[in-house]
Amino acid sequence: MTTSHANTWGVAEAKNRFSELIEQARRVGPQAITRHGKTAVVVVDAITWQQATTRPPSGSFVDFLLSSPLAGSGLEIDRLPAGLRTVDL
Repeated sequence: MTTSHANTWGVAEAKNRFSELIEQARRVGPQAITRHGKTAVVVVDAITWQQATTRPPSGSFVDFLLSSPLAGSGLEIDRLPAGLRTVDL
């Protein structure tokens, strides 16, 4: 490859060795393509792309709270003693 990183390709090199670029993305991992010395795009295999772009099915609000990094941390939140507010409509 023409750059210092094994997973980085210049545009011309990527074009000339496209099949190899795809195979490297599948076997090794993401492959960066640079233009004018800066990363322009990254080629990833389909499984990696699907994992990165697929949202998990929505659960309940309780599931969301239980999956929080703060779940089980012992964090306690005190409620304000104000009670209910009156709202003019």
